[in-house]
Amino acid sequence: MSIIEAFILGIIQGLTEFLPVSSSGHLTIFGHLFGLSGEENLTFTVLLHVATVCSTLLVLWKEIVWIFKDIFSKQSWKTYKDLNDGTKYAINILISMIPIAIVGFCFKDKVEEIFGSGLLIVGIMLFVTALLLAFSYFAKPRQKEHISGWHAFIIGIAQAIAVLPGLSRSGSTIATGLLLGNKKEKLAQFSFLMVIPPILGEALLDVKKIFEVGFTTAMNNISILSAIVGFVTAFVVGCLACKWMINIVKKGKLIYFSIYCACVAIVALVLHFGM
Repeated sequence: MSIIEAFILGIIQGLTEFLPVSSSGHLTIFGHLFGLSGEENLTFTVLLHVATVCSTLLVLWKEIVWIFKDIFSKQSWKTYKDLNDGTKYAINILISMIPIAIVGFCFKDKVEEIFGSGLLIVGIMLFVTALLLAFSYFAKPRQKEHISGWHAFIIGIAQAIAVLPGLSRSGSTIATGLLLGNKKEKLAQFSFLMVIPPILGEALLDVKKIFEVGFTTAMNNISILSAIVGFVTAFVVGCLACKWMINIVKKGKLIYFSIYCACVAIVALVLHFGM
């Protein structure tokens, strides 16, 4: 992988991790165009995902500090209703992680097999993403002030299903939350925070894999410089995209991304059947 390719993939990851257009789908398409192998593409994809997690931590640091302050403040722990807002928020994030944890522990090998299945699954799932975003755009909002534990679990199921390449994680979770009637301003923030623990957990598992197979084998044709360029690029672009996406969700402009996903889906299918 050249430095230019790493730079381009870093930009793509930084943008598409937060925009509802599927980062994994775009990385698969461009990995195909760049001639990257499945294992090489997967390793680099995980690296870029960690970069965008770091950008989430930076952009939403005030919300993260608020959550931890509330957790460790003096409060009653007798019932859920007695807890302060920050602690309830943290519990809802934990609840949202249950589905993705089940998928990760029980179906990880099957998911990795799907990731290696090429552009066909990407094209199909991008069409599904387009439909989800369209449905959420035309759904009549009820604008609930707080995300409930039950809704957090349903949004978590959407996140677990979105491990399929081409199915946007942010698009699926935000669209699901909107269809459930949750407030736009709260959803983007919750969607970006709930993905931090699963991605960090996946990164730790991949670090273990790197030690098992050896660093050189795991990185394949990716040089240290290319990895650094990709990571830094994804981090910087991710910071900008995260702020942008929060504003986009507030204004309800997701229909444009629905159209975009449909167009990219067609490109993916043309590449699959034509090359």
